Parts: sequence; C-alpha cells; structure tokens
Amino acid sequence: MIYLKTAEEIELMRESNLLVSKTLAEVGKHVRPGVSTATLDEIAEAFIRDHDAVPGFKGYQGFPATLCTSVNSQVVHGIPSKDVVLRQGDIVSVDCGVVKNGFYGDTAFTFAVGETSPEVKRLMEVTRESLYKGIEKAVTGQRIGDIGYAVQQHAESHGYSVVRELVGHGLGRRMHEEPEVPNYGRRGSGVKLKKGMVICIEPMINMGKRQVNQGADGWTISTADHQPSAHFELAIAVDNGKADILSTFSYIDEVIHK
Repeated sequence: MIYLKTAEEIELMRESNLLVSKTLAEVGKHVRPGVSTATLDEIAEAFIRDHDAVPGFKGYQGFPATLCTSVNSQVVHGIPSKDVVLRQGDIVSVDCGVVKNGFYGDTAFTFAVGETSPEVKRLMEVTRESLYKGIEKAVTGQRIGDIGYAVQQHAESHGYSVVRELVGHGLGRRMHEEPEVPNYGRRGSGVKLKKGMVICIEPMINMGKRQVNQGADGWTISTADHQPSAHFELAIAVDNGKADILSTFSYIDEVIHK
C-alpha cells in the first residue's frame, strides 16, 4: 500500500532528511586516508543522537551499524569496521538513515578519498547526474518506469551499467514503503506518481558489468567483476510540475569543496 503524505508530514520528513544530509556532511569532514569506516560510523551516530534523533539503520533487520560504508567495488550495505581503513584513491559510498519526528530520512553519497583516478571520478559524476535525471521525472502524472528509464539511459549512454537487484523505495514512517523505484525501466510503465508520494531515488551504477554478489557477512553487495561502483540517493516528495527534494547534497558539497 502506498501512503500519501500530507503537507505537514512532508515538512516533518524534510527535517529528518535534512538531518541525514548534515550527518553525511559531518562524515565527509573525516573522509581521508588512514581513517577507518568504524570511525566514520561513530561520528555519524554521535551527530544523529546529538540532534535528538536515532540512527535509522542500526538494528534494522539486524544491521549492526549507523552507516553503510561501501568501498570501491562494494556497491551497498558495507558494514563499518576498524579493519577497513581508507586509502588514497579509494571511493566510499556512505548511506545513512535517521528517525526523527516519527519519520525516516535516507540519503547516500559517494566520497572520493583524496585524489582518485579520472575514470572513477567520471563514474561518480555520471551516477550523480543520473540521479537528477530521475528526479526530473518524479512529478505528478509520470510513472515509476519514467524515473528508471531516465536513470538507465543516462548511465548506459556513458558506458556504465545499472544494478538491477537493488532499487529505490517509498519512505515514511517505515524505512521501506511501496512503491519500489528501480533504476531501470520502460517509459510509461509502473505505478502512476501522485502528489504526496515520498520516494528515495538511488542509482547504483557500476563501471563494469551490472552483476553483483552478496558477501559472506550477509550484507555487503559487491560487483561480480570487482570494478568500482558509485551510489547517490536523495529523498523526493512528488509534486505538481517539479519534484520537492527533501534531502540535499549542498552541505556535503560545502565540506568537500573547501
């Protein structure tokens, strides 16, 4: 069942999602060579709790951490660890959720660790661009397939592949609500978008082939060919004419472009 949110509920969800955005910016201050992903996780949890919210991922279906930290060929759901230390040239996709005001916020961003290769930098740029191509279609009267088609076309036109096994989702009082929001699809197909729907669009784009494997920990998803993958996610309220973006990368961009 799809839950349409009232204007008041959307404003509460904006608070939740802006807190996630600020949390990722705080994490971004510490993304550098020599830092462990466990340290990033500790920073995020403290920041969230200091802002009168609780981590949305910790304990969710048994997940043990506040962040998902996925390095290089890891696509999503990497578990933070003191044994995973970031190195110059790595990329790390950081996915974060919070619960505030009874609603979830959920956003992800792929950070470069120091200076990375031009090829990997381009993967990150195109993945982020594909997210905004999808957002352009998240308006009343369009369909879920229009979002997926826009993401897929942009990514594949640059020679990259789209992960199929993992998708975006509705967001609200639960982390994962209907509808699913694939990053691939046919125009004019799927659920019709209505004002008040809140969804997360989150392209997971691989430099190589689209196939992925699940790790022995039961969580970490990695590319089957060990090529890098990038992941960007924003929460969107469907509206007339133009999507209302509830989370933002602006705080993160301020940090990484200083």
